[in-house]
Amino acid sequence: MKRGRKGKYKIYNNKVIVPNWNAGIYIRLSAEDRNDKDESNSITNQRELLNDFLQYNTDIQVYDFYADDGYSGTNSNRPNFQRLLNDMKDEKINVIIVKDLSRLGRNFVEVGNYIEQIFPIFNIRFISVSDNIDSYLKPDSIKNLNVALKSLMNEEYSRDLSKKIRTAFETKRKNGEFIGSVAPYGYMKDKQNPNHLVIDPEPANVVRQIFNWAKEGKSGTAIAKMLNRQKIINPTGYKRKVQKIKCGHILKEETKEEIKYTWEMSSIMQILTNQIYCGDMIQGKSTYESYKNHKKIYKPKEEWAIVENTHKAIIDRATFDEVQEILESRKRPKTEKRKGTKSIFAGHLRCADCKMAMLKGTYVYKDKPKKNYYHCSTHANRSDILCTKHYIKEETLREAVLETIRFQVKLSIEIDNTIKEIRKIKFSNGEKENIQKQIDIAERELLKQKVLKRSVYEDWKIGNITEKEYQKYIQSYNDEVIEKTELLQKLQEQKREITEKTARNDWIENLKKYQKIKELTPEIIDSLIDTIYVHEDNKITIQFRYENEYKKAIDFIKENQNKSNKKLLCANI
Repeated sequence: MKRGRKGKYKIYNNKVIVPNWNAGIYIRLSAEDRNDKDESNSITNQRELLNDFLQYNTDIQVYDFYADDGYSGTNSNRPNFQRLLNDMKDEKINVIIVKDLSRLGRNFVEVGNYIEQIFPIFNIRFISVSDNIDSYLKPDSIKNLNVALKSLMNEEYSRDLSKKIRTAFETKRKNGEFIGSVAPYGYMKDKQNPNHLVIDPEPANVVRQIFNWAKEGKSGTAIAKMLNRQKIINPTGYKRKVQKIKCGHILKEETKEEIKYTWEMSSIMQILTNQIYCGDMIQGKSTYESYKNHKKIYKPKEEWAIVENTHKAIIDRATFDEVQEILESRKRPKTEKRKGTKSIFAGHLRCADCKMAMLKGTYVYKDKPKKNYYHCSTHANRSDILCTKHYIKEETLREAVLETIRFQVKLSIEIDNTIKEIRKIKFSNGEKENIQKQIDIAERELLKQKVLKRSVYEDWKIGNITEKEYQKYIQSYNDEVIEKTELLQKLQEQKREITEKTARNDWIENLKKYQKIKELTPEIIDSLIDTIYVHEDNKITIQFRYENEYKKAIDFIKENQNKSNKKLLCANI
């Protein structure tokens, strides 16, 4: 412990720390914890326990609560835990508090890494209330053998629980009991027995219609288009909108509303090849690598759990078998599969209206060489009502993109030259260093006032000064802190502006590499372009990767040219 002028402060991880804590309160409850008899792990009880702790530690201010409900502690891929780590990296919090070590995680190695390596690197104080761990007040508590033992026990608990759950699920699969969280399209869970499926009439009729069309020889794409013309929402849409079940991926906001829940060929094929519609329970198609690693592994068909006649069939077995034969007859032998080359625009080309990906196609005219074109995937695979074709030849697209890049290169060189001229006039060599010196002085003054505030509080508590004197000192110190904080913020903003405006423009340097560009390559497109939007009538819009930097550069030029013009005007007056 080191002593300041009028009180005490502490050196923590080679930094002067004044007890001014902004806390991230982390809470976690897994699905397994809900089955545990220990109610103390519930989200509500964790929050109450941590609130009680905060009442007796008034120097800790809560920045935010971070709660992961229904997430396993065997890995750190939890949304609010990741948000907690991001706020830690952004220095929004400097203390993390949990009920006990098992809430942080149940992976022995990972928990140890956070406590002993990651948190200290970011100067984070770690508190585990029930385990009596506090890396600031009790540094030795982190290195205590009990910490390692508890982490190891938490991991062993998770391993044992995972094994029991897998065994229970395996037994249910063998008995033909449904163990999925959401029933397949066309079925719903029996209200009397959630492990049994019953027919859901409305979607079941859609399934029957899909099989009838397939028997007639219609392709998956053709069936999808017919369903979309009839405005029948797809399985994900039905579960979300009608059954009010949270499932499927949330699509990008930019995607049009009428496209979100439309059918496509892949959805049709999943239904046509699913034996569950014959009344057979098909489960265990995939598994996880381990209780720690949740990477999905797909199993061969001979390892699936198949139990026949467990529920009422939507499709009779003869119809199902006939459709399988039709689908099988359409498959090309592996040796005949097309070996198409990847488009140089892959991952960058989208329809300007529906914002969905563009498809690559090939056409042949008489004896002329094959030529490629692109068209909207929504129009091709879903419905010509939802979007138009947006047809464009690859040759036309290449020429337009190449010409636009050349123009951008020329423009970036002009911008670079203009910025260099402005910098010569605007910034002197010593301006940045002078501001840094002022920042250092302001930081020292601010630290001094904070230390004095803490020391005068201690003086009042032990009776060296009266409460009236304490209030007088505190008011004076608070005024100084506010003044110095505002000054520091102003100086840091000035430094940031100078740093940004004098820094090298990497995006311009990147563009300059393509001054002599003659043809497009995938590397050039990946480096410069984010998205190319194709409109009707062969028009395109290109969204470059550096648009924000470009805007800042233009704003900088406009701002400083305006100032230069004002100065010139004043001089003439």
